Amino acid sequence: MCDDKSVKSCKCNKRFNDSIGHEIKVLNQVLQRKLIYSAKDKGVDKLTLMHGWIIAYLYDHCDEDVYQKDIENAFSIARSTVTSILKLMEKKNYITRESVESDARLKKLVLTETGIELHYKIENMITKNETLLDSLLTKEEKKQFLFLINKILSGLENAN
Repeated sequence: MCDDKSVKSCKCNKRFNDSIGHEIKVLNQVLQRKLIYSAKDKGVDKLTLMHGWIIAYLYDHCDEDVYQKDIENAFSIARSTVTSILKLMEKKNYITRESVESDARLKKLVLTETGIELHYKIENMITKNETLLDSLLTKEEKKQFLFLINKILSGLENAN
């Protein structure tokens, strides 16, 4: 531990006390831990959180063609990472990739019956979690929180 009496050159930096990045990381970890526990409780412990979010995204966009690029953009994930995730999701029979008439190079992502069944379990978990989060903030606090998160996200995406 650093204190000025024992180390003359010490310049203590309490970086984590008021660090936005640190607090966001901690919040993310707590949310992930809570969702993982909830998933195990529902019998979907072999599902990664990212698989769950992608399944939910595909379900929510079932009335339109969704491609790998859409997943990359929706979740701000690198192409190589999405490729790996989608390959594993195909292997687990959560999704299929289907050719598109207009462009043979494109493959749209489609949920399988297994993926749809999983979606219903996941949706219940997400709804419970969102209800808990909503109960912790007033409507005005939630509005302000979402505004600030979007402001930070936009600033980071536009920064050099």
